Amino acid sequence: MNNDNMGPVGENVFPDQARAAEIAERVERFVREEIVPYERDPRRDHHGCPTDELTMEMREKARKAGVLTPHIFPDGGHLSQRGTAMVLIKSGLSPLGPLACNTAAPDEGNMFLLGKMGSPLIKEKFLTPIVEGKMRSAFFMTEPAQEGGAGSDPSMLMTECHKDGDHWVINGRKAFITGAQGAGVGIIMAKAPEGASMFLVDLPDPAITIDRVPNTIDSSMPGGHATLTIRNLRVPEQQMLGAAGDGFRYAQVRLAPARLSHCMRWLGACIRSNEIATNYVNRRQAFGKPLIDHEGVGFMLAENMIDIRQAQLMIDWCASVLDAGGNGNVESSMAKVGVSEALMRIADRCVQVMGGNGLTEDSIVEQVFREVRAFRVYDGPTEVHKWSLAKKIKRNWEREQS
Repeated sequence: MNNDNMGPVGENVFPDQARAAEIAERVERFVREEIVPYERDPRRDHHGCPTDELTMEMREKARKAGVLTPHIFPDGGHLSQRGTAMVLIKSGLSPLGPLACNTAAPDEGNMFLLGKMGSPLIKEKFLTPIVEGKMRSAFFMTEPAQEGGAGSDPSMLMTECHKDGDHWVINGRKAFITGAQGAGVGIIMAKAPEGASMFLVDLPDPAITIDRVPNTIDSSMPGGHATLTIRNLRVPEQQMLGAAGDGFRYAQVRLAPARLSHCMRWLGACIRSNEIATNYVNRRQAFGKPLIDHEGVGFMLAENMIDIRQAQLMIDWCASVLDAGGNGNVESSMAKVGVSEALMRIADRCVQVMGGNGLTEDSIVEQVFREVRAFRVYDGPTEVHKWSLAKKIKRNWEREQS
């Protein structure tokens, strides 16, 4: 196992570091030995995403190995964000690793949200089967851009809900809902008279129609990214998360950790891609010497080493802010931009130094390039985060002038 650039960083030891390191070691061994061989498994859907049959088979192996949902404990406890980073980076060493270990999006973010904010009923009915890896979940917020719906700007939310007795009735359209097809639990964001609200629903439901699942550049998430219609969906009042109008506040609880866990998982994938590229350029001969000895190639791997370390340090820094009780909104925006752009450079260089071999499905290098390209858009495009940060810079300046 190659552990370069993957251990804890900094001199300050955090309380659950030893426990996280032990879990991370077991997760890495499991992913490398048990899950990497599944990368050639043909059980995929119409655009290459793993089927639920494949997912559940891998999860059963993870369950037997004691690495299913490894960052959440039977007593409801959770590793610190720094500890979670150690584990999720390891699970990301294969694009299939997060699915197998139940650390993948959107489930990981949904578990975090429901664990923090769910009522006892919601935790028992909806959270428990997700944590146990028996169901997948989906987060219904984004809406079709062509219809003027919410995307990076959640205030454009068009899906509506109204009270009817002891139920809420929801109507609207959603788009790019990751994993909706095949999910057993849905978290739906809708606009009530009091403001944005969240609801927990059992899936499938006849009131929710999947209109299409478009082919997208990425192919790691079961169910793809569906466009769907919600028609007169009735949800019991007790399945509202919190109170009417709490939706955006609760979304903020999920937002920063979910952004950061994306960074963790895809860093793991890029570390593995870099391992594959490094092995290739040390073995491949051209113009009388190994490719690594050609400056143009060697320098790219040196730049990868720098970007990997910088990404890890930024993840650790943002995780430390969250562990200290900060909401991490600004820090996670910075991490999302810095890490996703660094990972894109790493993935691109891995493809480049492998030449034609980097363009084929013979290794995960080509897939990781596609996945990371999508990551630059998911959970807020780079430009939206920069714009948000620029607004904060302006606010801070104006405050200093007053």
